[in-house]
Amino acid sequence: MSEATGERGGEGAGAVIGRERLLAFGDAVFAIAITLLALDIKVADGLAEADLGAALDDALADVAAFLLSFVVIGVLWLGQHALFSRVARIDTCLLYLYLALLAVIAGLPFPTRLISEYGDTALGTAVYAGSIALASAIITAMALRILFRPALAEPHVPRESLRLSALEGAVMVVVFAASIPLTLVSPLVAQLWWLAAIPLRAWLSRRYSD
Repeated sequence: MSEATGERGGEGAGAVIGRERLLAFGDAVFAIAITLLALDIKVADGLAEADLGAALDDALADVAAFLLSFVVIGVLWLGQHALFSRVARIDTCLLYLYLALLAVIAGLPFPTRLISEYGDTALGTAVYAGSIALASAIITAMALRILFRPALAEPHVPRESLRLSALEGAVMVVVFAASIPLTLVSPLVAQLWWLAAIPLRAWLSRRYSD
């Protein structure tokens, strides 16, 4: 088999689907996941006015979980779009990685519900952190796939931008995965540790933009 034939065979279904159609499908999955997050914010029907304030207080945990996951899903959405803007071709491996990412994103309403209802427990916090770490690990693997398979990238794309995408994903993996053992100390400490991703990603962006 010639090298060119092997390249086409490696692309497989990814070459047939195309980048734009795949991203359109992915955008729909991200949008549905965010919509499902909002549907979990509920207040009981038929409450007396005197009870409405207490019901709204009870819903604050749902609102906080929604905002947290909205931000996280937004970061992941921006990350995968930035990555695919550098892709010229999609091979089978990249396609499967992207489908795995969408599977995790579609399932995020469940760990979000856990962090809302059981955010004060080690297990609920660990499940949420593990889900975000898994999604970030898949994006990192996608970036590495493109980085080490230059034929998949647009010709003008600098390798430093691909390294930045991989490192930004790796930061999310490390921060959220490292918070899992912290849940045994305190779920709140573990959740506050997630904020470390913000300055670390900002530092990486400054370093690679200089």
